[in-house]
Amino acid sequence: MAATGTGVQSRPRAVLPALCVTQITSWGIVYYAFLVLNPAITDDTGWSTGATTAAFSAALIVSAVAGICVGRVLDHRGPRIVMTAGSVLGVLSLLVMAAAPNLAAFFAGWLLAGVAMAAILYQPAFAALTRWWAPDHVRALTIVTLAGGLASTVFAPLTAVLADHMSWRATYVVLAGILAVLPPPAHAFVLKAPWPPPPPNPAHVTGGHEQVVRSRAFGMLAVTFTLSAFAMYAVVIGLVPLLIERGYTTTAVTDRWGTTHYGRLSGLLSAPAHATAALAPFAGAVLAGPLGGYPALFALLSVLSAAAAVIALRARPQPAGAAPHPNRR
Repeated sequence: MAATGTGVQSRPRAVLPALCVTQITSWGIVYYAFLVLNPAITDDTGWSTGATTAAFSAALIVSAVAGICVGRVLDHRGPRIVMTAGSVLGVLSLLVMAAAPNLAAFFAGWLLAGVAMAAILYQPAFAALTRWWAPDHVRALTIVTLAGGLASTVFAPLTAVLADHMSWRATYVVLAGILAVLPPPAHAFVLKAPWPPPPPNPAHVTGGHEQVVRSRAFGMLAVTFTLSAFAMYAVVIGLVPLLIERGYTTTAVTDRWGTTHYGRLSGLLSAPAHATAALAPFAGAVLAGPLGGYPALFALLSVLSAAAAVIALRARPQPAGAAPHPNRR
């Protein structure tokens, strides 16, 4: 039992670690695996990159629309049925893609995946934690967000290894098997605590959700999220094709330094990034004060992103024995 702002209620402790595992798995397989497999898909099928990416984009649009309906169900019924059904549908969608004989069937698989994503990714997980963990839900949300951020770290290399040893269709089947083993039982057996009543609205909220949706603050926040999401996910989708166009494959370390010391080099290369991902939410909150607020923080983040892009241009090692650039010292 745990005390909350509205009294004492049962807080299902197993939910937090379970959602960490299912978010890593769901994001890694349903979302990030495609970014690694798409070049192999287009090479094997002859479908254009634009067409396959359009299927992926269609899934995200479906997910956005379906998320509205999912949100209503979550408010009244809780996450168990939604997330269990969504994870099963995610497995089915991957099998449809793997067996797709043509582009239309591939699109159909991704449309199913869009519905699944609405039911298994951050939105329902956050709804569960916000209701069960209130008023201490921010800490729980942060933990699950960080866990979800590890999805690409775990599943992008795994997908690349699988794709090196089997076709993209077989890779999707293996990933579907992993998805079938982890999220459905976790959602079905862990998310079964009683769904608590919602806490009272803040004092400044006097109307229903219709009034909130029509407010200027809600509209501006929606625009902010929309523009941020466009910039962030466009980079995520385009990163692998960009590296391939420049002559790399999906394991950047191997391209540059071979496979002899891959394990050690990969660990050393990833450690700072993983540590930064873990510290970034805390560091951002700490820096916002001295910088004068979040607008200044975002300006700093923009500068850091630009610096990363410039540094990336100099990340290609020189061939052995090559003469140094005359302007480099």
